[in-house]
Amino acid sequence: MQDETLVAAVDLGSNSFHMLVARIHAGQVQVVDRMKDMVRLAGGLQEDGYLSEEAIERGLASLTRFGQRLAGMPRGSVRIVGTNTLRAAKNGAEFIRRGEKAIGHPIEIIAGREEARLVYLGVAQSDIPIDGVRLVVDIGGGSTELILGRGTTPDKMESAPIGCVALMREFFSDGVFSASRLARAKTRAELELSPYKGAYLDVGWARAVGSSGTARSLAAVAEANGWGDGSITAEGLAQIHAAVLKAGSLDKLDLAGLSEDRKPVFVGGLIAMQAVFSALEIERMHISDGALREGLVYDWLDRSDHDDIRAATVQRLQHLFTIDMAHADRVARSARMLFGQVADAWDLRSAPDAIEAPRYSVWLEIAARLHEIGLAVSHSGYHHHGAYILNYADMPGLTRAAQTIIASLVHVHRRKMKPQRFEMVEESLRGQVVRLAVVLRLAVLLHRDRSLRSHVPNLKLQAKKQSLSIRFPEGWLEAHPLTAMDLELERGYLEMVDFELEYL
Repeated sequence: MQDETLVAAVDLGSNSFHMLVARIHAGQVQVVDRMKDMVRLAGGLQEDGYLSEEAIERGLASLTRFGQRLAGMPRGSVRIVGTNTLRAAKNGAEFIRRGEKAIGHPIEIIAGREEARLVYLGVAQSDIPIDGVRLVVDIGGGSTELILGRGTTPDKMESAPIGCVALMREFFSDGVFSASRLARAKTRAELELSPYKGAYLDVGWARAVGSSGTARSLAAVAEANGWGDGSITAEGLAQIHAAVLKAGSLDKLDLAGLSEDRKPVFVGGLIAMQAVFSALEIERMHISDGALREGLVYDWLDRSDHDDIRAATVQRLQHLFTIDMAHADRVARSARMLFGQVADAWDLRSAPDAIEAPRYSVWLEIAARLHEIGLAVSHSGYHHHGAYILNYADMPGLTRAAQTIIASLVHVHRRKMKPQRFEMVEESLRGQVVRLAVVLRLAVLLHRDRSLRSHVPNLKLQAKKQSLSIRFPEGWLEAHPLTAMDLELERGYLEMVDFELEYL
């Protein structure tokens, strides 16, 4: 990335929307502007799983304001991500469509562990350097991220479904705080944390750090009332808990250091933090200025690390699902060879300096290495199983949109090429993804015999918009009748997506 590049990161959280604009100078990030809106998107998530129109309008109004600030920034310099509430909302895609129009830039939805990874990166770059393991806790509106890591590298990441907005809505919707309600809410939060407790305590950590609004507001209230020194302790949380009980209701809650915009979700954040302290036996938590939005900027700043994270994700899934990695390597090599001959004709070259640029070669590579992931479930229809796994797996280093594309490629890498299997892919990319699928299918077809001694011939490809011509060395197809028969079947399969295949 060139010096003086101006970039922006926008975090569409469940409670608040944040925007950070920064300049890259001498390889460092210099913040030049920040904006924040308390949108409380999670508060508008209805029982039927849909966001209310009122909540959508609050979000769109915020994005319109952000859009004015970003109006002069070119596409590719802004990264916008949605988190827990937009992951959960059944009409999340509608919000994204309208939101992109309001802000003028693409919006991604990221998975829980990817959110945790980015939060950790933002905190690690902002916190003091330490020797040993760092625990990062980020309590948002709809989820709580728990991350253990060393330096700037996270080692263990979990996203628990508890948050300040969600707890307020479930236990305190009428604004009344009683001892029994507070106890039930804390028990509920601890139950959600219980699956992670043992593993985290076994690792341990040298420093616990809280990020984002919940941690900062609790630390500010504790310090303002003489119950803390700018960090958070269990004793300080107990003092705040007692003050909440004494107030008895949201209307009467009046604490020094508590801002009006944080007040409606403050008690939910308190309960979530007390549950984290109890489950993980934390004594003291320091506060970081870094969070998800800073992580987004640092993540873009070092793309080589980003590539390493994706590679680690693929390797983890390969081992977890016992994939034949030698065969996957052969398919991936052939896919790269075929891709190299058609990328220009099919406009599949990536723009590496643009944040939202399609990563066609990356998606193809990952799909090739994971195309047999469904075999761990069953050989029958394993492409269906593989697509399901990849749609719902946590895959750090990839956005939800990228996962959807990779899952669709795996879904159509064999048998029928049904157009409806691309319906979840963004419409503007659908044609390109279909062409990637053609490349993957041919790479898999060429290695049908799975032989270690098989040699893919020197193929010559000629690509047009909706057609592909393949020239084999003279006599090769006659010597490989299985491949010739597969190609004839493939010709028919590709006709399902109005694609013409010729070979000779």
